[in-house]
Amino acid sequence: MCQRWGLAVENEVAHNGYHGIVLPVRRGEEPYVLKLTWPANRAVDEARALAIWDGHGAVRMFEADLDHGAMLLERLNARQTLRDLNLTEAVAVAGRLLRRLAVPAPRGFRQLTDLVNDLAPTLDERQESLGHPVPDTWLEAARDLSQQLEDCTDNRLLIHADLHYGNILAGERESWLAIDPKPVAGDPEHAVPELLWTRVDEVEGAVGVRRLFAALIESGALDAEKARSWAIVRCVDYWLWGIEHGLTGDPKRCQRIIQALM
Repeated sequence: MCQRWGLAVENEVAHNGYHGIVLPVRRGEEPYVLKLTWPANRAVDEARALAIWDGHGAVRMFEADLDHGAMLLERLNARQTLRDLNLTEAVAVAGRLLRRLAVPAPRGFRQLTDLVNDLAPTLDERQESLGHPVPDTWLEAARDLSQQLEDCTDNRLLIHADLHYGNILAGERESWLAIDPKPVAGDPEHAVPELLWTRVDEVEGAVGVRRLFAALIESGALDAEKARSWAIVRCVDYWLWGIEHGLTGDPKRCQRIIQALM
């Protein structure tokens, strides 16, 4: 890809996730990053979403070779994420970005109604297999709310479905820009629980959780009841997923959030 796009790799640390690496590169005097994703088809929806946003609230994409899972992206400051900002300021930035990235969705993106429809039938079986870690009344609430969300979710908006503080980096063109989208068509309120559980340790008690929730609703101009429903459903799902994968801290965070919002 460097040969094809005329790039020189810089002598800096490459960043990696579960499904890809990001390399700092230059083309002439211009800095970029080269993102390589595998399997390559995981880059298709990400590239489509970045092309639609075209740098408005998200990292800008300059080239894409989806057969090889490659994208040439704007260089942001990987050493400064929204996790470095105090919580009050970070919530304000994240909420505004969440709303800004919710734009009309073209056909072809996965829909939240399909995702929640696939999720709901798994809850009882996972709860049973794990020895009922989630209070049964909470699991029942999550099941009921998932049905309501399936009925009322608006699939006309494109959203960043993995928008947490670590996926918002400092930039020069704009102060803060989102990266690494998992785009779907649905409600922006879907992202609220992730913005809760990733920094809920910084607030005290149920009152602190509710204040954090309210701040996200206000900054993102979101529907509070729909955001509450997504928070309960996704926290129950993540609680179970965390136990299935040997996590200890995140299930407790999910428990705190549900207890505060129920």
